[in-house]
Amino acid sequence: MADRSLRGIRLGAQSLQSEEGVVFMERRQTTYSCDTCGHETTLMFAADAEPPTTWECRSCGAEARLQVDGKSVEVEEGDDKAARTHWDMLLERRTRAELEELLEERLAYVRARRGAGDDPTREKIGA
Repeated sequence: MADRSLRGIRLGAQSLQSEEGVVFMERRQTTYSCDTCGHETTLMFAADAEPPTTWECRSCGAEARLQVDGKSVEVEEGDDKAARTHWDMLLERRTRAELEELLEERLAYVRARRGAGDDPTREKIGA
């Protein structure tokens, strides 16, 4: 029972689980080389996983390239589209003239709800 006691153990520092019966996945070592600073980063991936062609360099933050048989892998420049903003998606549905018309309608509605604004009997809220 003394070996099961938690007295004196730093929580989170040591695991109480054993590695008995655990089968680890097959792994392989993958190397990335940074062209900027020449630093090499070595990472472990599962043997059946496809490693990414680029990785962020740990020392300078630049883009490091995957090394296969001592040579850098060519990075394919895809047709990456820029992220669409809300404005871009809005312009796909409506023209600018339609948007200006909607804006005027909404402003007129808000102004009508607020009233003339010059009413001296109306109490102002705020500082």
